[in-house]
Amino acid sequence: MKQLIYLLSCLLLFSSISVAQPFTPTIPIPMPSVPTMRQLNHDIIDKTQKLITRLDGVDDDEFIISSVDTVNEKINDALHIIVDNMQANVELNTNISENNKYKWLRGINDMLNAFVSGYKAKVVKGNALYNIIIAYRDAMDIELNNQSIKPIVEKYDFEVGEILIGNFALKTNIGIPYCHDVILYKKIQRYPKKTMSLLSQNPQAAFADSIIISNAFKDPEQLYNYAAAPNALGKKIQSVNHPLVKQIGLLALMRTGRMYFPFLDNLYRGKITMENITKVLNDSLKYYQLLVQTQIDYANRVKNNDTPLVMKVLTNRLKTKAVELYITPINGLHDEKDNIRFACLEPLTPEDLYYVAVLGEEEIYTSSYLGVYKRIFEKMKHPVSDTLLNWVHYDYYKKFIKIAANYNTLDDFLRRMNKDNAERLMRNFVSGLEKTTSLEDAVDVANSYASIYNPKIKQLILSQIEENLLQSEKEENKRGQTIYNLLNIIFQSMDSTKKIDVASRLGITGIYQMPIKNLKDSSGRIIIQQFFYGDKDGKTVFNSFFKYYPSPLWKKTETENWVELHTTKGVPISIYCNKPLDNEADLDIKAQEALGRYLEENELYPTIVIHRGHSYFVGSTIDQLPSSAKVVLLGSCGGYQRLNDVLETCPEAHIISSKQTGTGAVNINLINAIINTIRLNKNLNWPTIWKNLETHFTGTSKERFDDYVPPHKNLGAIFIMAYQIAMQQEESDNE
Repeated sequence: MKQLIYLLSCLLLFSSISVAQPFTPTIPIPMPSVPTMRQLNHDIIDKTQKLITRLDGVDDDEFIISSVDTVNEKINDALHIIVDNMQANVELNTNISENNKYKWLRGINDMLNAFVSGYKAKVVKGNALYNIIIAYRDAMDIELNNQSIKPIVEKYDFEVGEILIGNFALKTNIGIPYCHDVILYKKIQRYPKKTMSLLSQNPQAAFADSIIISNAFKDPEQLYNYAAAPNALGKKIQSVNHPLVKQIGLLALMRTGRMYFPFLDNLYRGKITMENITKVLNDSLKYYQLLVQTQIDYANRVKNNDTPLVMKVLTNRLKTKAVELYITPINGLHDEKDNIRFACLEPLTPEDLYYVAVLGEEEIYTSSYLGVYKRIFEKMKHPVSDTLLNWVHYDYYKKFIKIAANYNTLDDFLRRMNKDNAERLMRNFVSGLEKTTSLEDAVDVANSYASIYNPKIKQLILSQIEENLLQSEKEENKRGQTIYNLLNIIFQSMDSTKKIDVASRLGITGIYQMPIKNLKDSSGRIIIQQFFYGDKDGKTVFNSFFKYYPSPLWKKTETENWVELHTTKGVPISIYCNKPLDNEADLDIKAQEALGRYLEENELYPTIVIHRGHSYFVGSTIDQLPSSAKVVLLGSCGGYQRLNDVLETCPEAHIISSKQTGTGAVNINLINAIINTIRLNKNLNWPTIWKNLETHFTGTSKERFDDYVPPHKNLGAIFIMAYQIAMQQEESDNE
């Protein structure tokens, strides 16, 4: 009767739709008479089948997971007919003993339950059900013939293989030991960034040596992180006889190995020796300059389509040293005279200073940048700006132009070169955006345009954007058409005489204000979540926050891991702040995770999220960012550089961030302005809020506030949001 009901529903479905590739249903095998004792096992399987049909949220006899009809038909045919046929075959097969019939019926149900568990845990996709059932049917036949199920495990994704090898009825199959290696290899292929972590599960896998050698070239840093571990994988890495693996293994065992590691490519190629590096380790200036020289060398190789090993590691170390040795000291001396403040820059060459400026954008103060910029050209015998770019092989030149635009030094930079060269440079700056694998360069162009006030430069950029758009259309380059069309619309909208409604043209919800209704949950409450961190500054900021929210207006509640504030009057608002517990023991992260679980379990969805830590903590906040967030304040240095990461989780969020240095004084004024506005049940009108806040700051704090970018002026964020909408529309059109 169960099969008849399903077949009738299929016939009705087939008669009401037309499909490009007709699906042929499986022919049911009549179920023989089943002993009463075993009927319970069949009933249990029937219940699990029914449970699966409900996983799509509809209580019927079908499991619908796709907009493609034939996909749904195949899956439901497998769930109903093929599973029933497996049950019938268990009863009909005279080679299966009475005891083993119970085993196989339990195995079929285990297989279905494994899918249910994986699907609910979001580790197995709905459309995998068909392959799981077919693979199990085939594995069952193979096991009954005393053969290895390894070929079946090799055929399908590792999720299918894991269900097979974990199945009650298949756990003694002769191929299980080999299947573990197959599944491990498939996981490594799927998740290359987790290669070493996965390999640690079985360092003696047959393919371990080849994976380690391959990873030495693909991700040397990952290998380095495991090579010194006093465990089986660490020993395995140290035993591999390959020059690059041996070099990485040697560095990993050294106490100062991290200092040598950025030079790995040149060490491996014999262009530099360990002794060369050792000589400069204790001289911070010479070590920094060796990093600069190597960066320039690598940049030249990249121009020639040669990618050096660990180049990102080198750049990150160079950035760290630039901040540590030069940016932090000159920022800290901002009240001193220039000859004292910038004394540490005296030994540096123009190239050295270039990297201080271009890699320190997230940390450097405006006045610090201006001092560095000035000294670049004072150090040059002939202060020609394209000579400087040639010296560094145009490394990060687009980033340098963006920074120069932000700090209003672009005009000066362009004046220091031939007019034709300047024009060519700016045309190159806005070209080739479609050739990169990320949107970073396009976002930099968008952000730069907002900071350029020279009408000739703006017109030059516009004309090149239009030219690039036409070229992309001619070449039928979809990515190029999308990028240049969006930039063209955004840039044109900044000309008030053209009266372009950028939000309407790009399909973006209002960018000038956040409606209060969008921030409230179904009960009318607004949930705010703040992420605090357990370093010294984090604890100070946390403790000072609560004085702005006194008890007559706010009710304060404390738990082991977080503090809650709830309004007693006006619009219901709840603010949740994790406690800044010891970050060295990761207790602050654990507190954040505990709070996150509490909010999710109680269906409390934050619509305003605030990052209250330094820039090096912002990645952790973004990783935990709830998708419900409508307003995100990144109150750290360089939060402006993480727009894309935020929008990947919260595509329509209004983001407030600093292009340069985030400060507690600016952050608390922003937070108070936002909360005081919503307490009065008003929309967050960004131009109005910004205008009111401008009067709160003077001197250095005004300089810091000016670095903050409100949502309505965030051209980079507007571009990213518009690009994502365009991509979604393109996918919809292609379906």
